[in-house]
Amino acid sequence: MGSMGRQLRRGATAAVALGLVALSAPSATAATSAVADRTADAVPGRVHNPWLWQATVEQRSAGPAALMFFTDRTRYFESTGVLVDRDGAYRLIPIDIAEGHGLLSPDGRHYLRPGSGELLDLTTGRQRRTVPPGVAPLAWSPDGRHVLGTRRNDDTVITYGPDNQQLNDPEKPDDLLVVDPFQGAERVVAAGTFAAHHAAAWSPGGDLLAVAGPPDPAASIAARQRLVVVDPAGGAPRWQVDLGDRRMLAGPAAWHPDGRRITLLAFDGCAGLTCTAEQTAARTLRIEFLDAATGQAVGPPLPVAASTSEIVGWRGDDPVVEEVRGTLPDTDRQATLVAVSPSGGREVLVTAPVGSTDLVVPGDLLTRGAFGGPERRPSPFAAPLWLYLALAVPPLLAVALVVRRVRRRRAATGPVAT
Repeated sequence: MGSMGRQLRRGATAAVALGLVALSAPSATAATSAVADRTADAVPGRVHNPWLWQATVEQRSAGPAALMFFTDRTRYFESTGVLVDRDGAYRLIPIDIAEGHGLLSPDGRHYLRPGSGELLDLTTGRQRRTVPPGVAPLAWSPDGRHVLGTRRNDDTVITYGPDNQQLNDPEKPDDLLVVDPFQGAERVVAAGTFAAHHAAAWSPGGDLLAVAGPPDPAASIAARQRLVVVDPAGGAPRWQVDLGDRRMLAGPAAWHPDGRRITLLAFDGCAGLTCTAEQTAARTLRIEFLDAATGQAVGPPLPVAASTSEIVGWRGDDPVVEEVRGTLPDTDRQATLVAVSPSGGREVLVTAPVGSTDLVVPGDLLTRGAFGGPERRPSPFAAPLWLYLALAVPPLLAVALVVRRVRRRRAATGPVAT
């Protein structure tokens, strides 16, 4: 029986060793992959839904992002950020209830949460509040040193006096802010009166801003917007243009890389907040160009698919747009990044899985046009530590129970007489 006890103890030791090997294997694999593919920093051509047990960034840190997308096909069963780093590792970024989608820094190292003002370091998993709460980020500056954001000033509760007169204004103009996302310093940008800021873009040199939104509550109801170009350092707006209810700024990358043009998304079809999903899907879209110095229309428009949501970057002179298909009720959404050209060409650059929205690419990869990276699947071994411990406990308990039973049987039978 002594020999059997030694064998069982050796089995328990082996189980622990195997557990340690399982814990170290993913990191070793990741290190090998990192060495092999460090020179291939590029946006992957296809990404996939993560495993249900995929670790979060805070549970297991990763590297700078090659891509981010959002999906409800995770263990949280609601919109969750999915980081794909430049070595192909997948990590989750859980989102709080009612929290929107945040912004990825140009170098892919930080994710800024809207509303809470928390900055998540994707390479260490550490998170800290650096931006005043209540600021919704709109766009990072090209150098990654500042963030343009908007802050609502509306009163949340309407109060009345003794004669039933309204004492406050629930719809106050919003503030446009330039914020240091690392130190928290902020300053207000004098861009004119806006009831809300819906979109903004920095010029390539970071010396000008384009911001769009409804100028007053009536325009909010009618879904009419105004576009203003202003110096973030101060001074009066350079120019402004009323966009109406069928044109909008094309997103954070709306400013053309040459600095001379600003792009809009324009559509024909039903406009306003009362349009049904079917009417919205039936719109015909195009990209229009404005002279960045005057606000006047320049050049011919560029037709795009009706599923186009915004311009996320540029590949040379061709805009890279996000298309989100399946926006009708009871249909699965799926996001893709597509390069479109004035000649009518259309090239799919990135395909996200079914259930995905809001593909986000770091500015440094967009500037280099670094697409076509390796298409890796998420590793099933990139799980939280607690999962490995949960898997290791049952076999260890089983070994302990067998050892205990053998010892009890040995004590009951006593030594064998000779």
